[in-house]
Amino acid sequence: MLCGLLAILTLRDLAVTPVTVVARTARLGTMAEPRRHAEVSGVLSSVHRALQVLEVVAEVGDGVTAKAVARRLDFKLPTTYHLLNSLVAEGYLVHLDDARGYGLGYKVAELNDRLRSQLRVSGQIAAILHEVHEGSQAAAYYTVFRDADVVVAHVDDCEEHPRVRPLDVGFDRAVHALAYGKVMLAELAPNLLSARVGAGELPQHTPRTLASLPELTRELAHVRAAGIGIEIEEFQKGLACVAAPVRDASGTVTGAVAVSVTPEDFAQRRWRLERWVRTGASRAARTLAHANSPGQ
Repeated sequence: MLCGLLAILTLRDLAVTPVTVVARTARLGTMAEPRRHAEVSGVLSSVHRALQVLEVVAEVGDGVTAKAVARRLDFKLPTTYHLLNSLVAEGYLVHLDDARGYGLGYKVAELNDRLRSQLRVSGQIAAILHEVHEGSQAAAYYTVFRDADVVVAHVDDCEEHPRVRPLDVGFDRAVHALAYGKVMLAELAPNLLSARVGAGELPQHTPRTLASLPELTRELAHVRAAGIGIEIEEFQKGLACVAAPVRDASGTVTGAVAVSVTPEDFAQRRWRLERWVRTGASRAARTLAHANSPGQ
């Protein structure tokens, strides 16, 4: 799907065909290299702008106009219309006649569904998370490593105990400021930790966010010793989270179970919340071990 978007932007923005590019390269030899790099740079720039447009429409919601998008991104109006029309043609946006503007297209939902399926959360893990949610009376999260990223793979919540935005499936940022991120980062070797979060100043989400790698390293030592991760208003004001690691048969951390509440709720129910995430993480580990055992 994204390949289709890339193809449209490539041909329209560069005004060349694949045959033309091949012919030019064959004719010019190494002289074609600077031009080819410039063309690739132009394509990537166009794709970047298209994704910026997509994000603005997602943020504003149904009915956002081309003029509003152009104003937000400081794009020229003809460029904005071109990008909007390309996204509509590929199904990532729709033009809403009644609202006289644009909205997210239905391929976005397809991408979301495919991401969820690729994160491979089994029915057993989902059931465990539901029990953690109901037992703790808090929104519950299951996170995993996806290559080097710590990503939310499943969320269980309700109207009384809703998930915290933007902590939803696919969220992979601010790991140093979140409880589940801490329990997963705590197991990384120092070189892997610095590669993951950087060696300089860490992104500040609130005044309470850990600001540097040395501070984070000290915090992770406490997390590793306690077997539990806690954060209070480090990611978002009014938010507290507690998490426990999910380990495989060798003891390696592969994921985490977490819950989110208000700081006041956490202060009143800390030990109950800790007990539920520890129990959920332990059950998740046994479930995964059984699923990965020979013959299963």
